[in-house]
Amino acid sequence: MGFFMVCEGLPDYLRPGLKVVLVGINPGVRSAELGHHFAGPGNRFWNLLHDSGITPRRLSYEEDALLLDCGVGLTNIVDRPTHGSGDLSEDDFSEGRRKLAEKLVRFRPTSVGFVGVTVYREFHGLRGPVRCGLQKELFEGVGIFVLPNPSGRNAHYTYPEMLRHWRQLARWLRREHA
Repeated sequence: MGFFMVCEGLPDYLRPGLKVVLVGINPGVRSAELGHHFAGPGNRFWNLLHDSGITPRRLSYEEDALLLDCGVGLTNIVDRPTHGSGDLSEDDFSEGRRKLAEKLVRFRPTSVGFVGVTVYREFHGLRGPVRCGLQKELFEGVGIFVLPNPSGRNAHYTYPEMLRHWRQLARWLRREHA
């Protein structure tokens, strides 16, 4: 049984013992309207999860709660829906960092996957360059992986480049849970 915490925008899908909690930056307006994570029409999140091997079949955004059955949790650093992350304030991120840290300590996943460089930067208060992949530091003993943001607005990565990073996460999760 999962823990569903209804936030301002979307529910969190969390429970103890997850292989990975995927952390987005905040819900988009469409996702909030539909009540499901990564529901934007150009978002490649659900394809990347399946094509990387993290999920056994391609799920739709309407099936976001089923990720718990795959050992995957979902949350965001900021609960407030916006049209874009540029609409978020430093206060949003400050409060979000605190809440996210509390969730991670409470549920103790094996690893955390930050879905986008921006969310990782904001969680750690970094301003310099960040590379996708497994990070050297841990959070409370938990491994950290940074993934490219799957939004259709992300022009920095092609789908094959994104998929390469998501497959690295899938391989790392298999090794960690072998």
